[in-house]
Amino acid sequence: MSIGLLGGSFDPAHQGHAHITGEALKRIGLDRVWWLVSPGNPLKARQPAPMAERMARARAVMDDPRVVVSDLEARLGTRFTAQTLRRLTALYPGVRFVWLMGADNLVQFDRWQDWEWIMRNVPIGVFARPGSRLAALGARAAEEYARFRLPGPSARLLPFRKAPAWCFLDVPMVDISSSAIRARGEWRAGA
Repeated sequence: MSIGLLGGSFDPAHQGHAHITGEALKRIGLDRVWWLVSPGNPLKARQPAPMAERMARARAVMDDPRVVVSDLEARLGTRFTAQTLRRLTALYPGVRFVWLMGADNLVQFDRWQDWEWIMRNVPIGVFARPGSRLAALGARAAEEYARFRLPGPSARLLPFRKAPAWCFLDVPMVDISSSAIRARGEWRAGA
């Protein structure tokens, strides 16, 4: 089984997350995608809305039987992506996991704890995001691991490749972000 992992605070979840998930299922050929709603983002100072509210919103936005909205990181007690991936690969040795992220995350991926361990141990699907495409392809992680990049049309090979392996998917983009939704006051904890 191949499972895509889309992690984040989902504060709030929105159609952009759903769009990337649909593209991942289609283009990478994943059997499932797990949305890993994190307790918090170590790279962000602000506290997210309560977990129960973010989980409920995520389930409302993503209604597909192949997608599981999970608070797994809170239950595992992991704080960083690499910790979570280490635990998941140990718990599910027969599953082919693929980490999914937007191009905006690849830009600052080298700031993530143990980012090189992630690159060397879990295949990664990177999805185009408005304003981030060129910066992502010039990012430190992209440059250092350039020889392990699969061309977009070969994305279906990603779950079967031994890491390091990554693919940049130039998909139609949805110009929406959780930050913009919060800034417009469309999402408030308890609202």
